[in-house]
Amino acid sequence: MIRLTNTMTRRVEEFRPLVEGQVGLYSCGPTVYDFAHIGNFRTFCAVDLLKRFLTWEGLKVRHVCNLTDIDDRTIARSQAENISLSELTNRFANAFFEDMAALKCLPADVFPRATLHMKEMFDILKALEAKGHAYAAGGSLYFRIGSFPPYGELSRLDAREVLDGARVDSDGYEKESARDFVLWKGMKEGEPYWESPWGKGRPGWHLECSAMSRRYLGDTFDIHAGGVDLIFPHHENEIAQSRGATGKEPVRYWFHVEHLLVNGEKMSKSKGNFYTLRDLLGQGHDAEAIRYLLLSVPYKRQLNFTMEGLEAAKASLARIRDFAARFADRTTARGANPDLKEALARCRATFRETLEEDLNTALALAALFDGIRAANSAMDSGGLTEDARQEAALLLVDFEAVFGLEALPKLTLDDDVEKLISLRQEARKKKDFAEADRIRDELKARGIVLEDTPQGVRWKKA
Repeated sequence: MIRLTNTMTRRVEEFRPLVEGQVGLYSCGPTVYDFAHIGNFRTFCAVDLLKRFLTWEGLKVRHVCNLTDIDDRTIARSQAENISLSELTNRFANAFFEDMAALKCLPADVFPRATLHMKEMFDILKALEAKGHAYAAGGSLYFRIGSFPPYGELSRLDAREVLDGARVDSDGYEKESARDFVLWKGMKEGEPYWESPWGKGRPGWHLECSAMSRRYLGDTFDIHAGGVDLIFPHHENEIAQSRGATGKEPVRYWFHVEHLLVNGEKMSKSKGNFYTLRDLLGQGHDAEAIRYLLLSVPYKRQLNFTMEGLEAAKASLARIRDFAARFADRTTARGANPDLKEALARCRATFRETLEEDLNTALALAALFDGIRAANSAMDSGGLTEDARQEAALLLVDFEAVFGLEALPKLTLDDDVEKLISLRQEARKKKDFAEADRIRDELKARGIVLEDTPQGVRWKKA
């Protein structure tokens, strides 16, 4: 049984998809005006793990991830750089795709862009206007919060904080200033605009997701995912728009990922603790170790990102891979080892059960390392039998499937490195150990570590 925290109810609930065997998943992607930072990628990696997990559980997932390519920030930066909006947003959309690939995140089935879905937005606006939820003022169209009594249910916002009659035109705002929010912004001099039944203008940020989720997943779908910072105002306003237009609850399960802190503080450029993925890769850190760290803490808990934690994640991933390499080379003992096989089967069961209980990645990884310790101990004593080996292999397969990280990466070597390894083997056969050691040291300096085993020489990246 899969159980997930539903932000709407604040409870861990059994997950039952609307259509048996199928899942409609919508996640809020980036606003493509700059490089995404590691706080964004904590959410994106958590959504990727959710998708992989649901697929691993036998469900067919249709994933839609939007790209916000029209809002206050994209307009401001394109104007500052004196380039077209599409030139700016295409640049950062491509950067986002590259970063997601580096972090081993599977691509969504659809990456809709707001600028290409005006008709779908107009359909919602017309329905809201017809039902009395929308009104025109000052050349813009606004959502009348007072017409929608459920407003505030997702964020637990007190209605007294909302119904004071003022209007908010900005795309983002604070909890203290929750008011009637803009649906369609009247044209401003120098800004991109579209023709609409309400005059020239552009959509409000919140409208975009309501329109695109409905277009690709229907009036009601299974899971809407995003960071906790989007609960209010973005997701609260999505609910008001979608439900106000269709009369249906748009989302069955709200999945929100907690904040990422850096060295115990909120990430901020002024504090010098603001990192994009590219910043970290430029410092020599490994993208897969970053992914491991981002996934190692359950999504419902805050993650404190530190360089020490990143080094620990790198060491943990190396431990898994060292085991996988040793395991692949080791000849199994004869006979059977039912106790070890049973212990490894329990680790696999715990791995699954802890993930099924609200994606507790910390406990799932603990089960994985319990299995690694047990199998390593058996290999040390020569007691790794084929039945236990198969169970250990399945545990590694499970890890790869859900966490999206290869236990035994498929690495390739440059031709000159392969030649050096061959020359070292020839030197060893001739008992020229000084030359063999010299080549070993040269390879180590180039980041290749050699291990001589009874099954032959093995190598790995340092």
